[in-house]
Amino acid sequence: MKKFFVSMVALLTSMSSFAQFSSGGFNLDEESIYWGVRFGLTGATLTGDLDMGMKTGMTLAGVVGLRASDSTPVFLESGLYYTERGGKDGKARVGYNNLEIPIIVKYGIKATDEIALLPFIGPYFSYAFSGKTKIEEGGATVSVGTFDEKKWTGLKRANMGFKIGCGAEYNKLYLEVGYQLGITNLSKDEDLSGHSNALFVNFGVNF
Repeated sequence: MKKFFVSMVALLTSMSSFAQFSSGGFNLDEESIYWGVRFGLTGATLTGDLDMGMKTGMTLAGVVGLRASDSTPVFLESGLYYTERGGKDGKARVGYNNLEIPIIVKYGIKATDEIALLPFIGPYFSYAFSGKTKIEEGGATVSVGTFDEKKWTGLKRANMGFKIGCGAEYNKLYLEVGYQLGITNLSKDEDLSGHSNALFVNFGVNF
């Protein structure tokens, strides 16, 4: 992770601005606003004392981006995401549904005359509005309220962390891969720690 971050920073600082290049929904040398839709998959885990393996979930989102510099192709992007997170380990499975707002910085790099690469990094803020823990006991599956203090210590609803990754755009079509690193300790038990991390792949369109 550290090597990837250092390489990305070195790449961004060494790139010059581009002239007269357009990729899909925005222009790398002009002020512009773009909108987009995203859908994809996440592979989420819970780390620390919670220690649960990868659980696959879905992502749906609408995004908006704005050029932030007149001299370089730097963009700010945000939006509203629905994401499915959690983890699984043996007979236990935690799944919960998030609303997420990222604030990321993208840098446009001309790969070819038709393809733009867009490495990005930035924080995200999320809130879990529903969720369940399912445990297999004696051949039966028992559901426990993930956010119900009366039934289980559970998880905190609010979370924040950082997103890092790279997108590619071709003729308004957009594909990105990245990683989300959770910063908030999600455990309600003060003696335990747990963070939500996730790999993600999203596909979409920019307008």
